[in-house]
Amino acid sequence: MDEAGLNLADVAADARRRLDPTRWDYFAGGAGGERTARANEEAFARRWIVPRVLRGVGERDLEISLLGSAVSMPVLIAPTAFHRLAHPDGEVATARAAAEAGTVMVVSMAATRRVEEIAAAGGTPWFQLYPQPDLEFTTAVVRRAEAAGCRALVVTVDSPVFGRRDRDLRHGFVDLPPGMVCENMRDATGQVRDIEMDAGLSWERIAWLRGVTTLPILLKGVLHPADARLAVEHGVDGVLVSNHGGRQLDGALATLDALPAVVEAVAGRLPVLLDGGVRRGVDVLVALALGASAVLVGRPVLWGLAVGGAAGVRHVLELLRADLDGALALAGATRPGDLGVDLIAPAARP
Repeated sequence: MDEAGLNLADVAADARRRLDPTRWDYFAGGAGGERTARANEEAFARRWIVPRVLRGVGERDLEISLLGSAVSMPVLIAPTAFHRLAHPDGEVATARAAAEAGTVMVVSMAATRRVEEIAAAGGTPWFQLYPQPDLEFTTAVVRRAEAAGCRALVVTVDSPVFGRRDRDLRHGFVDLPPGMVCENMRDATGQVRDIEMDAGLSWERIAWLRGVTTLPILLKGVLHPADARLAVEHGVDGVLVSNHGGRQLDGALATLDALPAVVEAVAGRLPVLLDGGVRRGVDVLVALALGASAVLVGRPVLWGLAVGGAAGVRHVLELLRADLDGALALAGATRPGDLGVDLIAPAARP
């Protein structure tokens, strides 16, 4: 990397300089007028930390346990599509950085490298799934993820149809460039299928999936507390508070604003994760204090990938690690489990 960047904003600016405008807008853009994409970041700006003092914070430990596995910090890599648009090594480079950082990469079903290659790069990946109307093909994709060594399924449930993204429409970006395909969408004949959004997706499909695999199942895209309670009732293993990075329903609630009600509805019965708008270590701290077990980052990872491949992604993760470590100390905590809602002042009005 020519420029390391002092923070994620620096990395983003460098990535924008390097990327073709169509590719930058694909990664950066949201649905419609991008209200929700902006709101995800703005929600963190409305929270204020009320730190404790004289707490003896000389020795800090960021490691957490998640679904029975140790993770070096409460920052995971969110599933995002088409990493080869950012760097020739694509998702393999991202996986290598995740393994070096000791964290989890959630492999996108729309990855431009095969899940087998990604998992072989190291680490303990999870796999993101869009359940397809063709149940036989969906089962085959799950079997591939299991055989590759993925440790959990992250089922996207907020996408019955595709969101309308003005930036992509303006560029006419409707397909990958020649030589790139969604490698995890190959069927038994080697043919690459299109990902289908299933408007008929329901809780019955989640019950079906539970019968297909023994992997832990997390639901990605939960914003309403009623859905969080239903997730508990249906025996899933975790929920991810997400609005798809503002790329599906524009006007959907910011994830940080949705988090407290989901945490209350779940009542400690399963882990609650969050993605959307995390750009600083203090953002991670705020989400953890409001009840998240961990956060996931998407766009910043793509920025790092565009700037420096695996090294760029690792730099992004280490920026967040160092920032979170300092924020913990300054807030009077030594580990993520020390954080509670008492450290967060009430949200200011938008």
